[in-house]
Amino acid sequence: MSADTRTRRFCERTIRQVRLDCSRALLRARFCPDRSDVIQVRCIDDQLESDENFGSQLWYFEGTGVDEHDYRHRVFGVVEYSMQFGLQELVEDGVFDSDHQRERFRNLYEREMHKPTWRHPAHRWLLAGLIMVTLIWLTYLLVRTLTA
Repeated sequence: MSADTRTRRFCERTIRQVRLDCSRALLRARFCPDRSDVIQVRCIDDQLESDENFGSQLWYFEGTGVDEHDYRHRVFGVVEYSMQFGLQELVEDGVFDSDHQRERFRNLYEREMHKPTWRHPAHRWLLAGLIMVTLIWLTYLLVRTLTA
């Protein structure tokens, strides 16, 4: 699922935008924007845009957040983008207390990327069962109206 983004180089404008969105995520998590720092930013998933689907990017960041009581916290964040017509659109961001919590977010992200399809055998059986029940019901209604 995850693309190899270590070899992909992103333009300076993209990195600047990601860092800005990471800082905004810290602000939404109620950390002081002036004293909190984003230390490291890395893209962990980069799905390219195709003719049928929009692309997506998932970025991780680590940093230090300073709360209203001047306590420093190590924070683990995530920023998700949708790539539509070559433009980055912020979908969701989050700041977590541990790397484990951030990985739980990634599991949800990956599940969302694998949307159900009718090619799955269980979905075909569900459709076939639905058609059979509908046909039986319609036959019952037809027989009942003809005998009445």
